Amino acid sequence: MSVLSRCAAVGVSCVALAGLSPALAGATPPAGVTAETLAHVSFPLIAGSAEFAGTDFTARRITIAPGGTTGWHYHDGPVYAYVESGVLTRTLHDCTRVSTPAGQVVAEEVDASHVHQGANLGDVPAVLYAAYIEPPGKPFAEDAPAPLCAG
Repeated sequence: MSVLSRCAAVGVSCVALAGLSPALAGATPPAGVTAETLAHVSFPLIAGSAEFAGTDFTARRITIAPGGTTGWHYHDGPVYAYVESGVLTRTLHDCTRVSTPAGQVVAEEVDASHVHQGANLGDVPAVLYAAYIEPPGKPFAEDAPAPLCAG
């Protein structure tokens, strides 16, 4: 087999594998969501303390338009959100739905076993003030495929 033929075969194989990858096909992107960072503070490792390995704290204002969704995701650290207006409806990893109206607080579960999706099923924007307490360098949310129960 010539070098050109081998390169072509490898290229075709890579494209085919990428197209069949369930991780790429399973992610659900957000739609109708905007966010503004209001504050960010990084706390470094505290010498002599194994419990504190450094922490990033970020406050954000998140707006989900009517019909908008966060896409399926999870968090590497605790997230607490106050719903200022509208209603946030979350579908949890077991496909139960929890609606949180204005004036209430949401506390998100942590790690990849707690995937969830937030949505605005109402006709007015859902506005949240969220506090993220994440390990240093981690994103606010990790994209995830929808659980099997989501169909």
